[in-house]
Amino acid sequence: MPHPVKWASIQYGGFFLNIMTIQQLEYIIAVDKQRHFGHAAESCFVTQPTLSAQVSKLERELDVILFDRTKMPVIPTEIGMQVIEQAKRVVSESKGIYELLAQLKGDVSGVIKIGIIPTLAPYLLHRFIKSFLEKFPKVKLQVEENVTDEILRKLKNDELDLGIVVTPLSEPGIVEKSIFYEKFYAYLSKDHKLLEKKELKVSDLKPEDMWVLQHGHCFRDQVLNLCDQTKFERMNFHYESGSLEGLRNMVNQYTGVTLLPELATISLNEEERSRLRKFEGEEPTREVSIILTRSFLKKKLVELLYREISDNIPQEMTSKAYGKMVRFK
Repeated sequence: MPHPVKWASIQYGGFFLNIMTIQQLEYIIAVDKQRHFGHAAESCFVTQPTLSAQVSKLERELDVILFDRTKMPVIPTEIGMQVIEQAKRVVSESKGIYELLAQLKGDVSGVIKIGIIPTLAPYLLHRFIKSFLEKFPKVKLQVEENVTDEILRKLKNDELDLGIVVTPLSEPGIVEKSIFYEKFYAYLSKDHKLLEKKELKVSDLKPEDMWVLQHGHCFRDQVLNLCDQTKFERMNFHYESGSLEGLRNMVNQYTGVTLLPELATISLNEEERSRLRKFEGEEPTREVSIILTRSFLKKKLVELLYREISDNIPQEMTSKAYGKMVRFK
């Protein structure tokens, strides 16, 4: 809960000038995010009359209307959008003061809000979460699974501190810090004819034989990049899963092929591993990175987290020269 900050004033040339507060800026950012004064007040842990009064007070001081209250949901005015963008920068910089002091004191504590894509979360989180929290018990990790586009949106709205996604993204205002690289493996159903081969060519994959993730997942796009997208449908049954485990189960119980990233193959049993096939020559590989906004805070915590992830990944995977690679976005 934010500490209340009083409206301050200074005297200049016989006039009193009011100075906006960080709290008021947080209020207008909340209204923009929630598009509803009541919901914004709840997110700021204040009553709606309190929040509304402070937003109105700021508008009077700036002599502008920041929100069009005749619309539902509430939307910022054209000038309001520009003020809100500036407010986000000011609030971010103000938080940086606390981060700086924590670093100078050597204090490793605070909250890190992480977004991670679903094709990484089940195979990566357990590798570093426990050891990280044992080393830094004053740190609280808040993790949510989401698709890349939503993670980017939340990063830019300051709802997340960092994302763990597949790169490159080449997104303006976003910093990418690569952690490791993982290969793709073909996972075949029992008695599949491709099991006769020790290694596969990408051209061996038939779109109508493939199981893929549903729309919105970047891993789906990576798979489609390998195949002829125009033929990506079965004759009598079409199923797109929201998880790699769902695809693996379909291959186990039905017929066909799916692609699995390397970390997802480590926990397979011996029989399942016997149905994995690598690709010959230049192997399809994806880059996994931490992404942050250019003005990201909590630099010390991010660096410690980055190091912990790197230390708990098979070390050959952290090398950029990991095999002969064809990188897929």
